[in-house]
Amino acid sequence: MSEEITAPIAAPRWLSPDELSAWMTLTAVLIKLPAVLDVQLQRDAGLSHFEYLVLAGLSDAPGRMLPMSRLAEFANGSLSRLSHVVKRLESRGWIRRKPSAEDGRITVAELTDEGFAKLVVTAPGHVEAARQYVIDVLTPEQIDQLREIGEVILTKVDPASNCPTAQKAGH
Repeated sequence: MSEEITAPIAAPRWLSPDELSAWMTLTAVLIKLPAVLDVQLQRDAGLSHFEYLVLAGLSDAPGRMLPMSRLAEFANGSLSRLSHVVKRLESRGWIRRKPSAEDGRITVAELTDEGFAKLVVTAPGHVEAARQYVIDVLTPEQIDQLREIGEVILTKVDPASNCPTAQKAGH
């Protein structure tokens, strides 16, 4: 009978009380903030936060167009989810899909003038919600800290991220 040699299992690195408190607070923010933003957008504009991100992502893109794969990455959604959302936004006349001029195998989403107009009308309420729930409750120093902390975490979670929303204010 052969003996199996196994590596010792490292003991878990449990969180200290301060670390646990910070982690639980962040977890609550990650759950509750998207929900209140979604409620505001649904109430005021008939859009989900994901739909808003799709429109905003296209509005910032050159020619207001992005390949579907890049748009899914920007909005942090799967291609399947994005396809369903784009189909809904297409039916409203806010987006159109077409083959890429450079590579016909790639589908691009394009923000229509009507879609851009919807975003222009919707953005002020969304920005006000961002102010109400985040920006206005923080000091300028805390806003700097929030950005720095967010960048550190985002770099760890997604090293390739360019975080376009951090580069362009207003969305």
